[in-house]
Amino acid sequence: MPASPSSGLAERYRVTNGKKFKLHDIKPGANGGIKLKRDARALLAAGIARLSAAQKKLYAQDQWSLLLIFQAMDAAGKDGTIQHVMSGVNPQGVQVYSFKAPSAEELDHDFLWRTSRCLPERGRIGIFNRSYYEETLVVRVHPEYLGAQHLPPGLITKRIWKERFEDINAFERYLVRNGIVVLKFFLHVSKAEQRRRFLSRLDEPEKNWKFSAADVRERGLWSDYMAAYEDTIRQTATRYAPWFVVPADNKWFTRLVVAEAIADALAGLDLRFPEVDAAKRKELASARATLEAEERAR
Repeated sequence: MPASPSSGLAERYRVTNGKKFKLHDIKPGANGGIKLKRDARALLAAGIARLSAAQKKLYAQDQWSLLLIFQAMDAAGKDGTIQHVMSGVNPQGVQVYSFKAPSAEELDHDFLWRTSRCLPERGRIGIFNRSYYEETLVVRVHPEYLGAQHLPPGLITKRIWKERFEDINAFERYLVRNGIVVLKFFLHVSKAEQRRRFLSRLDEPEKNWKFSAADVRERGLWSDYMAAYEDTIRQTATRYAPWFVVPADNKWFTRLVVAEAIADALAGLDLRFPEVDAAKRKELASARATLEAEERAR
């Protein structure tokens, strides 16, 4: 029998203290002991149902908001994970932003500016498909990108990555203290599986649009990216803003873990539909009387 959707599956991949974290401890092909896809589908459906029910209360209560950050190498499955996991959620309560290469306007601001403008309102779920973490990942692998950020030369020192980690931790602490729950997901795909997915994009005409020659160039820097991801997670995994390092070679398992992590986080908020006071109940009773009288008069 498969595990229940609240069995702690996501907890296995939760990182809240990065001091001893090693990326190679998480196997990209892991499946949590779930061998049958039909079991995974049933568990995913249950997780989505939990998420959907909680989102209704989140929206109605209008106190908390939820920020979901997705980071990964190309072809790790971010888009598909977001699509499947959020399939049962009311789209009015969800905001999705995909962050590509920064624009000229964005480069003229601090590195947190473009994402700060997109933070979710109370009662809503915000999704960042890539985020400010690009500044400690892509920019770290390509330090020449710092030259386009118009920073005073004296600020570009050997400490810049440590300083950005400090700024990110402080920023996320600020968000949490203001009622924004922060969950961060690194979809951990293997180099071999990425190659297979790239070839699929080349072989299938309907997937050709997804492929870019730049993807292959970045693949050549795989070791540099893995080092950057490992250090980023080590430096920014906290109790208040945890990372989930999710095995991503099996898309069905990735979606299951992400759905459970989100549902568990919402369950921990003690969400409730707002209670009406005496005056509101009187107003509702009056409305009912009016509608019933209208029905009788027909």
